[in-house]
Amino acid sequence: MASKSAYILILSVISLVVLGVVMLSSTSAFSTDAYADGADLYYDVKRQFFWMGAGCVICFLFAAVDYHWLEKLAVPAFVLSIVLLILCFVPNVGVTVHGASRWISGKAMGLGSLQGQPSELAKIAAVVMLAAWYAKSDARREKFLEGFLMPLLILGVIVGLVGAEVDIGSAALIATGGLVVMFAAGVRWRYLGAMAFVGLSSAAALAVAFQTSVTMQNRLARVMAFLDPEAHKTGLGLQQWRALLAFGSGGVDGLGLGQGRQKMLYLPFAHTDFIFPMVGEELGLPYTLAVVFCFVLITISGLLIAGNAPDRFGKLLGTGIVTLLIVQAVLNIGVTTCVLPNKGLPLPFVSYGGSNLICCLIGVGILLNIYRQGIVAPEKEHATILRMKMTPRV
Repeated sequence: MASKSAYILILSVISLVVLGVVMLSSTSAFSTDAYADGADLYYDVKRQFFWMGAGCVICFLFAAVDYHWLEKLAVPAFVLSIVLLILCFVPNVGVTVHGASRWISGKAMGLGSLQGQPSELAKIAAVVMLAAWYAKSDARREKFLEGFLMPLLILGVIVGLVGAEVDIGSAALIATGGLVVMFAAGVRWRYLGAMAFVGLSSAAALAVAFQTSVTMQNRLARVMAFLDPEAHKTGLGLQQWRALLAFGSGGVDGLGLGQGRQKMLYLPFAHTDFIFPMVGEELGLPYTLAVVFCFVLITISGLLIAGNAPDRFGKLLGTGIVTLLIVQAVLNIGVTTCVLPNKGLPLPFVSYGGSNLICCLIGVGILLNIYRQGIVAPEKEHATILRMKMTPRV
């Protein structure tokens, strides 16, 4: 199956991207921005096509160029991601929406209305940095300072800045990806266990310390709304309550493409973070299960590619990339099905959003390059040697 893993990965990603464009065409016309005077009802669809095209080109470049150059650029990419995250807090450069400072305005850089989300780049930069750190020396993982404390500081800088943007979902995603890379590198269990305990304790302490903050109160209220969405269906539990209604009204067969009701200004952000319930309402249970199945295939094929990487850096990098993609999908599906508190993360390859789509496709490109060097190249070499042995001498 390892030899076919790249084909499975590509087919799964294409299926999700196509589904995303179809559902965006169905839902984006009912977004709040589309109702502005003179607004283009399919403006978001056109933009998504642009980002999809750009993402495919970038994915091809990452698949074609040797992934080992990422190891050499790990430190510059890490520093660049920190600078971009800091720019989110700079007036007239950073953009604050709904109390979260997650975006950089393109106007300050002469890019017009375009906006970028640096946390998407920071996810990949953190994984690349940790993979490069552990790839330099296998003995590092046994040492407390080099194998645990320094990588923890590297990860903590990114997670801290993203958390300061009030992007708790992305911070949790980056922390999970970093933790998995450290686990795959062979860091001792007691170090990782202590880190998890301290992290959870710190999060609880911060929640108590900043409970007077309006933003923190909003995050804590989201947890309460998650525990009983029906009791908060007119407030912070509105999105998850409406998402459950969408799944319920769609049932097994769905209402039909374009026939969904919750997207008609009842469910906020139906074309971004909550596009998965729209799939359930309009296309029914088979398509929601197909989405989950695609992410299962991405997990299996991605781990097979990472496991067959030609070196330690490739194995750790591939594992980290797969973790970022799948954990984000799990968090989004968990939120939209009311299994997890609302965290505001898009569904990879499906939700509307240029930054996330491009970074997800970059991850796919890296995995394809690891596949080329870890599986395709050895198979070609083996076939060449076999032909040489079987060729009779004249």
